[in-house]
Amino acid sequence: MSQQTRQQVALAVEAIEAKKGEQTVILEMDRNAGAFTDYFVLCTGTNPRQIQAISDDIERKLADVGSRPNSLEGYSQAEWVLLDYVDFVVHIFSERARQFYDLERLWKSARRLAPGDLKKKAPAAKRAKKAVKKASSRSVRSSRTVASSRSKTGRSAPARKKPRKKP
Repeated sequence: MSQQTRQQVALAVEAIEAKKGEQTVILEMDRNAGAFTDYFVLCTGTNPRQIQAISDDIERKLADVGSRPNSLEGYSQAEWVLLDYVDFVVHIFSERARQFYDLERLWKSARRLAPGDLKKKAPAAKRAKKAVKKASSRSVRSSRTVASSRSKTGRSAPARKKPRKKP
């Protein structure tokens, strides 16, 4: 979940707001729950022309920064337009389709973000840095333990056996 992806999602949200899209929701997807992308951006348009206008504006703003959708679905019907940018997917629904498919319920394990959260550093990146630090400190500790268990001859010390209790 790179900072570049977060900036692209923020641009998509700006385009939605510029075209008066409603009920905008950003979901940070959980890879452990089987998600195939990092983010879902969901919004609602009030009529087919507005839904298409939102889609057009998202495409234009992201094309300006060199990003084009991998796939565009549902544009001509304008009930549910899907723009797949691989790292994030934008869903633009009619009110009826949004209620029927209810993606927020289907992906309830995803974390909801506000547009302002996208400008902050990704929390997953912070956790990854901490995990790398822990792993490296463990390997240093384990190498010290191995080194201290060696005798002066360079051989590993024999394993200690538990004393047998006599019956």
